Amino acid sequence: MCTHQFVTQEVALGERSYPIHIGSGLLQRGDLLLPHIRSKKVVVVSNTTVAPLYLDSVRATLRAGGIDVLPVILPDGEQYKTWETLNQVFDALLGNHCERSTPLLALGGGVIGDMGGFAAACYQRGMPFIQIPTTLLAMVDSSVGGKTAINHPLGKNMIGAFYQPRLVLADIDTLSTLPERELRAGIAEVIKYGLIRDAEFIDWLETHMPALLARETGALMTAVARSCAHKAEVVAADERESGERALLNLGHTFGHAIETGLGYGAWLHGEAIAAGSVMAAELSRALGWLSRADVVRVQALFASAGLPVCGPRLGAERYLELMRHDKKVQDGRLRLVLLQKLGQAVLSDVASVDQIAAAIDTCCAPT
Repeated sequence: MCTHQFVTQEVALGERSYPIHIGSGLLQRGDLLLPHIRSKKVVVVSNTTVAPLYLDSVRATLRAGGIDVLPVILPDGEQYKTWETLNQVFDALLGNHCERSTPLLALGGGVIGDMGGFAAACYQRGMPFIQIPTTLLAMVDSSVGGKTAINHPLGKNMIGAFYQPRLVLADIDTLSTLPERELRAGIAEVIKYGLIRDAEFIDWLETHMPALLARETGALMTAVARSCAHKAEVVAADERESGERALLNLGHTFGHAIETGLGYGAWLHGEAIAAGSVMAAELSRALGWLSRADVVRVQALFASAGLPVCGPRLGAERYLELMRHDKKVQDGRLRLVLLQKLGQAVLSDVASVDQIAAAIDTCCAPT
């Protein structure tokens, strides 16, 4: 692909609207990055895995625009998405006399984006924030829409803020260094968009899964751009998740229970979402919305990406205990994102506890 080729989606939020640039060679594109920076100093939050790969490139682009870079390098892993790690960012901001106008740029995957965004939302009650996602999962989901958070031992992403970035710069080239397991985990979030609102995308994914796994640039561009288009549309319609945006959480209530129950980092987020989405599909079948063939198709799609389709056997009671901490619990009732048909999701509390438990047991790995 030509290094100058890219596509742009916009998250339409009035005066807070921002672009998502998706393409190849974008880390070197000062013309895309510099217009969103009105300071001579930028804080770049990254981690010990991504910084050695891409920090120098970002630093060179910024320095060419006369901007100094203060790097803040955090440990890599979901288990570090904590207050203790977040305080390392605040220590650097305060220790280097950063001002409210100093932009914070998150360079990394979903954990870095979430923590960097939360730090930006909190520091002096809000500093400019830019996302440069370097994982597929972050490109198609967590970098877009302004959700920022850290984890708590009792629940994932339970402490955070809605805080929109000024720009999302998704350079497809960074996916060339992504570990295979991380690539597959990101595909789980891509599949999600097809299942909840784009049945034709399901067909495309079934055909193009080998190309995605082979990291073909054209296939990755299509998958990221189509996913971001869906995310941008939903966020513009429901920024604070009072309605439609909750549908983006297909499989997440089950999946977060898996992540919390096993310990953060044991399963990658996308792996847990894959197994959780199969549970949601099975529960949708039990409610009479999907056919058995539909559930098999969902399983096959995740399996074709090398993702787990069976959850760990924590026990249905443990799953339910963890799921009751979910942010979609309302008036004590567990609301779940389910599928009325493939390509059409609904937020529903009609499933009984027994039906939820049965779906969990059906979709858990045998002992």
